[in-house]
Amino acid sequence: MTPGARIQAAIELLDQIADSTAPADRLAANFFRSRRYAGSKDRRAVTEIVYDVLRRRGEYAWRTNSADSRRLVLAHLLSNGEMDSGEVAALFNGEKFCAASLDDGEQAVLTQLSQAPATGASEASGAVPAWVTGNYPEWLNASLARRFGPELPAEMAALLGRAEVDLRVNVLKSTPAKVAAGLARDDIVTTPGRFAPTALRLESRQTMTKHALYLNGAIEIQDEGSQLVALLCAVGPGQQVVDYCAGAGGKSLALAAQMQNKGQIFAFDSAPKRLEPLRIRLQRARVRNVQVHALGETVAVAALSELAGKTDRLLLDVPCSGSGTWRRNPESKWRLGPEQLARYVAAQGRIMRSTAPLVRPGGRLIYATCSILMEENEDQIEAFLAEQPDFELVPISRVWDEVMTSPDHPACPCADPYLRLTPAQHGTDGFFAAVLQRRAAAGENAPDEVMVDV
Repeated sequence: MTPGARIQAAIELLDQIADSTAPADRLAANFFRSRRYAGSKDRRAVTEIVYDVLRRRGEYAWRTNSADSRRLVLAHLLSNGEMDSGEVAALFNGEKFCAASLDDGEQAVLTQLSQAPATGASEASGAVPAWVTGNYPEWLNASLARRFGPELPAEMAALLGRAEVDLRVNVLKSTPAKVAAGLARDDIVTTPGRFAPTALRLESRQTMTKHALYLNGAIEIQDEGSQLVALLCAVGPGQQVVDYCAGAGGKSLALAAQMQNKGQIFAFDSAPKRLEPLRIRLQRARVRNVQVHALGETVAVAALSELAGKTDRLLLDVPCSGSGTWRRNPESKWRLGPEQLARYVAAQGRIMRSTAPLVRPGGRLIYATCSILMEENEDQIEAFLAEQPDFELVPISRVWDEVMTSPDHPACPCADPYLRLTPAQHGTDGFFAAVLQRRAAAGENAPDEVMVDV
């Protein structure tokens, strides 16, 4: 592909992403699948343009006063100073497979971009809004400022970066040391996770799904923050555990390893298709203590009824905005709107209230999101505790000391009472977790009815 053809391909892919609700990586894969002529270098060049525009769309749209893909790409091409306006215009030459020539309005935008200072150059004067330099939706400014205060610029800058690739070692089949040594023999360099004892981080990005250690179940691809959420469920062999919003089951797999395949994990989800990969992953990992159920099915309703008041651990990794994963899914921040966030918040509260009766006296409810928004995190916990006096918040440092048994274990990464992880502070995706324990009162009444939330 010529440089001009790569530009046109990037514009077309950006248009597809803007018109779809599907993940950008899936759309990109389909895009190139239908364009077999694009070589690996072409695919990489187009993808780099697309993801830079998705990450910095706030800045580029503000500078061009437009969300049009062609104008966003113009801003991208001039952003690093490697080309002048004439060289950029030459890429839009209208030749076969190339982007059409610039119209008068686009030429004016290009001239303006080439003459205006970079966004960062005028930050000190206050001319550029925080949401522009931070590249997040303007309507979230108050919410994010409330969460991060003066640290907001640094936190948003970290969310613009590219996420690392973390592996979770399946201790049912191997150890971190053995996996690291095996990968090293294949010239794959890893470093231990900062916090999770099961985590290894790749020093350079590469595809791992075809590696023998992945295919035989010794490793899974899982962000270290997600591993910490599973670890802080503090499960043990023989327990009854419910993973209520299991999805593809990454945390169920981690919990099964911690439980040494003993006891029972009940993995539920409202969407049967989301559960399909879990069945394959269970076989690969040699996990035998997980039952998989789609919510709403008769067997799931019966299982939940039987578990009422008997569950040792209830993990609620609830549907959320995904704002903690903006490094991986930058398109999602521009798709999120106030109404959608409100729907997430309502569903989260409903799920907590409807499933809480599953927890036995002395058992724990672990609420988790991959969100950095207080509306989905701290606010939810405070509202739940105000309504549910039989639950109390367990400080995260206490749980940390319960599960970290090594004498040289790292210090708890977060101040009490919550687990609050961010890329800037911890090098993980943004995660939140709270551990709530049901008080064991004498003469406890029969548990409330469990309402299935689908």
